[in-house]
Amino acid sequence: MDTRKDTIRFLGTGGARFTVARQLLASGGAWLNLGGTEILFDPGPGCLVYAIKYGCDPTRLSGIILSHKHLDHSADINVMIEAMTEGGRKKKGTVYAPADAFEDGAVILPYVRSYADKIELLSEGGEYCLGDVTFRTPVRHIHEVETYGFTFRTPGHNISWITDTKLFDGLAMHYKADLLVINVLCYEHRFPLNHLSLTEAKQIIREIKPRVTLLTHFGVPMWKEKPWEIEDRISDEMGMRVIAARDGMVFDLDEIDRV
Repeated sequence: MDTRKDTIRFLGTGGARFTVARQLLASGGAWLNLGGTEILFDPGPGCLVYAIKYGCDPTRLSGIILSHKHLDHSADINVMIEAMTEGGRKKKGTVYAPADAFEDGAVILPYVRSYADKIELLSEGGEYCLGDVTFRTPVRHIHEVETYGFTFRTPGHNISWITDTKLFDGLAMHYKADLLVINVLCYEHRFPLNHLSLTEAKQIIREIKPRVTLLTHFGVPMWKEKPWEIEDRISDEMGMRVIAARDGMVFDLDEIDRV
């Protein structure tokens, strides 16, 4: 992996229980390499397998970020903490997660927590620093468990990632960035799911006006519509570049400057 570039590697683009259970799409989360600082984001089922498959070395990780504790985001977090720390032999890395990932129904096991160099609890309006990367959790999302989205700042780029949430007033204003990554579970809104539909995602994109948008975390309804086949139509409709992420895809953030 080229440490000189800012990249996002998608270890999976599938979301929600049915897509994940059938592995219609991979569900390993994402690997961010930002100026040489390597960060794992939402390590869902299969994360370790896909990371090794795509040449990502867990021992190079500086941190692991968990947006919320649902299994399609967290199932591999313990094994990835072990891999990052070489089975706990090398205390290193920071794990960022909401408080309820450690409370009743915890998804991060007690014995694994001591392997990380630091544990940081995410909170609304929180600011965090990892290497040359700073990131914020600007607002708590409307979801079944404690959930946050993220805004990342590096010396060269600014990125927003809107994770699972119900659409609510003011959501978009928290995520202004040149690159927007957004979880889009459904093609059309399906009550009472606290997830975004493609229609709602397009509303958010129009408000933010990012230079590039990456769609990911597809549920069965989105998968059936084959978003990777309709991305050109979506881009033409929006008048902005919109890309449907693919499993294993690497997005080079320098592409933002070419738009």
